[in-house]
Amino acid sequence: MRVLKKRLCIIGSGVSGLHLAYALKEDFDITVIERQLPDQIRKGRIMSTQVHFGSTRTRETRFNVPEWGEQTLIESIHITIGNQKLFVGQLQEPALSVDQRLYYSHSIEDLIDKGVSFRFEKVDKESVEVLIDEFDLVIDCTGKNGTLLPFPIEEDLSPFQTPQRKCIVGYFIGIKANTPLGVSVTVLPELGEMFEIPAITEHGPVTILFIMAIPDSDLDVFKGIKNAEEFTLKVRRTVQQFFPEIYNRIEGENFALCDENSFLQTALTPVIRKPYLMIKNKLVVGCGDSVFLNDPITGQGCNLSSYCAEQLYETLTEYKNSKWDMKTGEAYWNRTKQFVKEVTEWTNAMTKPLPEHVVQLLLQGTQDQVKANEIAEWFANPTKAYEAFFSTK
Repeated sequence: MRVLKKRLCIIGSGVSGLHLAYALKEDFDITVIERQLPDQIRKGRIMSTQVHFGSTRTRETRFNVPEWGEQTLIESIHITIGNQKLFVGQLQEPALSVDQRLYYSHSIEDLIDKGVSFRFEKVDKESVEVLIDEFDLVIDCTGKNGTLLPFPIEEDLSPFQTPQRKCIVGYFIGIKANTPLGVSVTVLPELGEMFEIPAITEHGPVTILFIMAIPDSDLDVFKGIKNAEEFTLKVRRTVQQFFPEIYNRIEGENFALCDENSFLQTALTPVIRKPYLMIKNKLVVGCGDSVFLNDPITGQGCNLSSYCAEQLYETLTEYKNSKWDMKTGEAYWNRTKQFVKEVTEWTNAMTKPLPEHVVQLLLQGTQDQVKANEIAEWFANPTKAYEAFFSTK
């Protein structure tokens, strides 16, 4: 007798939703609900920044997520404090940044080609109840806009009531790449940070400038800017004033956004939730930013989402022939909890002035390439960062 596959509904097609769809599609009957068509995503506004570090790229290979060209592999992390360049640390495995508009739209079309069902519609808190009745499991992957379901907040990992940074992002052409090609991290004490990220877009290679301004600081100067031209001018002036090393690589008149939708301003309040609960005597779970929302300061969003998608895949596969209930939800949370805690506590610490022992580690990196490489690896392996910040050894 043919056993019917369990029916899963994934709400949202960001990193966690897409990676789950790729991972689960052989064992389960998957329906993904996304509010935008692939072409709307492709032509829409940028949603974020992203760096897929080595562990995420390994998972993408494992689950046959589409591959991207190797032309802009990120091999290093450049660290600057104030106007002093400290060092360039080499990553053990290269990272990659692909514009989410391209990554998401292409992946959705690929999954449809592979037989995964998609519904293009908006889900709200009322319609999600109907989905819980319809499917064996609903997975909330709605992302940073907030969860559809009342997953309980983990208070000890959610200390903030307001955003810790104003996030200003633009995808630019006309900036000479740093060498070796890598992510540049500049920390300006009491003002904020800048991440410079080489990325792939539909238009070819770009440089992402990602300013994280402490609210009401001298770097928080983008309020009220609405159009691409104003935004570009303000970024140029801000980079000239605060980030002279990057400004020196701007190629005059060529400096421009790669398209009129390639800029963004946002601010989010980090919050961590327990990623499961029972509704109508059925298990529902959350994955990615909808339940594990960190400040973007450590660049861990897509890596944590991908990690949690893999852990949820492992849990659901393990419990494939059981009734999915609180025990299944607890197993998923137990698989993810320690890593979520490490990423979150490191990220929360990075929003505050750096502890003295961390400053000393950074200074050691200026004299010792092995130490510099270890610090670069914090971003690829946040467990190492957590140990560096909080270990009592």
